[in-house]
Amino acid sequence: MKELHILLQSIANISDDDWFYFSSKLKQVTLKKKELILSKGETENHLSFIKKGAVRLYIPKIENDLTFGFVFENNFVSAYDSFLTKSPSQYSIQALTTTTLHRLNFNDLEDIYKNTQIGNEIGRKCAEELFLIKSKRELSLLNYSAEERYLSLFREKPELFKEIPLKYIASYIGVTPQALSRIRRRIS
Repeated sequence: MKELHILLQSIANISDDDWFYFSSKLKQVTLKKKELILSKGETENHLSFIKKGAVRLYIPKIENDLTFGFVFENNFVSAYDSFLTKSPSQYSIQALTTTTLHRLNFNDLEDIYKNTQIGNEIGRKCAEELFLIKSKRELSLLNYSAEERYLSLFREKPELFKEIPLKYIASYIGVTPQALSRIRRRIS
């Protein structure tokens, strides 16, 4: 939990008492590679911090899933819209590698908001971060070509290319695996 404590300390000056209260609510879960964290149609009841590993967010399709997000170590992950509205998720979340999560359920998070001095600030800043990631992704799809999105992804997240199958990367940038192969040949 050291990584999470460091992150929360960088977001807001969390006191030892608040950290103790917060960390007492966390549950650690380890998932195998390709194991589902959440299936489409289930209601998200957790906000998770990735201690180790990588996950993808995707819309399951009969032929090819539509991958729209990757989340790595030292970041939060959740089907946040489902979490907030307590409605079924429209997408799935899957571990891409063996992944260890620290999880808070909805009720425990609400309890942290009520009973700590720093909970609301941390919650707001984490929600802002999730919004900025989503906004950046949408703008990328609207403003850049597939090749530009691939190059940007390669510059920003080189770890993707070590751990994640190219078919997921192709889906993420909005092209077929064959089109991604052509892009890669063209730029190499």
